[in-house]
Amino acid sequence: MKNLIYIFCLALVMPLVSCKDYLDTPAKSTIDESVLFSTPDLAQGAVDGIKFAFSETNAHRSRYTPYFGFNTDIEYHYKSLDGEFDDDGALSGYSATAQNGRMNQSNNAWAMMYQGIERANICIRGLRTYGDIENNDELARLLGESLTLRAIYYSDLLRAWGDVIPRFDPITSETIYVAKVSRDSIYKVIIADLEEAAKYVPWPKETSATATVETVNKAFIKGLRARMCMAASGYSQYPDGVRRSEDPELTVAKMYPIALQECLDVIDQEGFSVELEDEFETVFRKNCEDNINAGGESLWEIPWANSRGRYVSSFGVRHTSSDQYTGTGRGGSAGPNPQLFYDYDVKDKRRDVTIVPYRWAKAVDGFAPQELSDIETLYFGKLRYEWMTRQTTSSDDGINKNYMRYAEIILMAAELQNELNGPTAAAPYLKKIRQRAFDQADWSEKVDDYVNALTSKEAMFNAIVDEHAFEFCGEMLRKQTLIRWNLLKTKIDEAKQKMYDLRDRTGAYADVPEKLYYSLADDGETLEIYGLNRGETDDKSNEYDESTTWISAEELSDERIETMYFNDPDTKQFWPIWQVFIDSSNGTLTNDYGY
Repeated sequence: MKNLIYIFCLALVMPLVSCKDYLDTPAKSTIDESVLFSTPDLAQGAVDGIKFAFSETNAHRSRYTPYFGFNTDIEYHYKSLDGEFDDDGALSGYSATAQNGRMNQSNNAWAMMYQGIERANICIRGLRTYGDIENNDELARLLGESLTLRAIYYSDLLRAWGDVIPRFDPITSETIYVAKVSRDSIYKVIIADLEEAAKYVPWPKETSATATVETVNKAFIKGLRARMCMAASGYSQYPDGVRRSEDPELTVAKMYPIALQECLDVIDQEGFSVELEDEFETVFRKNCEDNINAGGESLWEIPWANSRGRYVSSFGVRHTSSDQYTGTGRGGSAGPNPQLFYDYDVKDKRRDVTIVPYRWAKAVDGFAPQELSDIETLYFGKLRYEWMTRQTTSSDDGINKNYMRYAEIILMAAELQNELNGPTAAAPYLKKIRQRAFDQADWSEKVDDYVNALTSKEAMFNAIVDEHAFEFCGEMLRKQTLIRWNLLKTKIDEAKQKMYDLRDRTGAYADVPEKLYYSLADDGETLEIYGLNRGETDDKSNEYDESTTWISAEELSDERIETMYFNDPDTKQFWPIWQVFIDSSNGTLTNDYGY
């Protein structure tokens, strides 16, 4: 079970001193910084406090994580169906305003991220000043962790808002009001910070300090730096349009070799510090089981106590009521777009882990069976109450947010090798990802033949774009990646057309069955379905208890398809800065992009 982090909450501009349940730490007001940051146990408490901002009520816990990342070509927030002027739907439908009712609050994620940054800044200053990091490995590690946590907050700020406020020193009376700057300058700082941090922090499970994925480690730092290099050199919306950075230090030629080397450094540790799980499903079962041991595929997770965090309750398979697996009816606020189910190869083991066509019915006497959903409302199967080892009765399920896993590093390596050295160099990495997706008996066709046929950079890149969807659907990586590829609107429009083709069962979807047959298995709980796979068109009326029309104009409506966005996504790649922060900025903050 995860250790709980208890926090002594002080003012915004002061550090938090925290402790695990076994550490009794005096409040900050009783400790001089020279003592605090020269004593490893005390400094550890202060650095733990940097993480507290993730779990504040309106921070990552219930604002950033549940709303950022939708809609994409593969992921859809079901609140979009409520219409353009619904506050929740607007956030994912590219129509948010600065007055958004869900977000326009002074304790929103924007403020909480800067709270975390301020605490990191104080820790960084204290550790540099008093930590003797040249001679004390533990204090050096804590400096590296502080630098990395600050980079994480900035990474998420940049993903959601583009140009933001630069704060790399503790706030003073002269720096209370600061204007935002180009994201380019912030990328350069955090990329440099992560390079420094990696020098101080051990590999996963190399020391007791990196024994769990709730503490940053060298593999994660290098992976995050690679991700940031690719984002910094990729496309994104600037006030003058969608383009790459014009900063000569952030070109593809400069950033991609750095990113590739970071990925290769991590890949070289395979079998020692990191590894892919043997089965795709194991990644997500371990997440739901609170298995936080380092050395596997998960590299770092936002560490929520059991009573914080709304991850399964937001994105898990829908439970209509409390039942044998959960004490609360939750899940299913977002799900995959239906065409993706049929874009998977039928032998791809990731499909049935990722996409679930059922929910759990209302319980009777505490027991619920699975019941068929509909083609418009599928669920992310990577998060399931039924995989948890404890039962929650709250909307806060406490399952950690997996922020990065090793598979992303492998797929980034494939993309980087393709760009720098061509498809032959990229092939081994793409094969590695696909080998886990298919049974070994199918490797010759589904892995070797498939990848070996990708003989041009364009073909390899397009295959990597597809593989990214199959591997990471529901993990909220797709939106930023589509943006840096300059494919956001292109891919969403392509998905919309695919959904129309699926509905009409034409083109690439002509062999998709129209009708499903289903029954409950002998356990009275599990749904057995015929007709989900392409070509399953036989009449099975005599073998199953129920049947239904699965695909039709009525089952997949224009509204479901067209509410993917309400404005051109390429003109609204970022959220606006919320009005409460504009109003309190003393005139230093403004919005761009027509907000």
